[in-house]
Amino acid sequence: MAKIRSILCCCGSGLGSSLMVQMNVEKAVKNLGIEGVEEIGHDTINGVNPNSADLFVVGNDLKQLFKDYPRVVILKAILSMDELTKKLEEAFAVEGDEIHIGFDD
Repeated sequence: MAKIRSILCCCGSGLGSSLMVQMNVEKAVKNLGIEGVEEIGHDTINGVNPNSADLFVVGNDLKQLFKDYPRVVILKAILSMDELTKKLEEAFAVEGDEIHIGFDD
């Protein structure tokens, strides 16, 4: 299981959509019974770098900007709890250090 202690939800500008994704991530982590996540936050792409979090959750529109980040979940529908929950469950099941979920969608 991947060690993920911090999750950062990012959007291109403003903070509205990333805040909504953050709230959904918090619900999904709780519903999945995932332990060990100490921080779930949100920011714009201007405020992050690959070391800002253990896992990034972003919309499909930011896929190319995050392609070189080591641990990323890409969402096609940023408000879909079903998609988010499925992809987070998959991310936390990864054994290695690289997590790239949703890049092929």
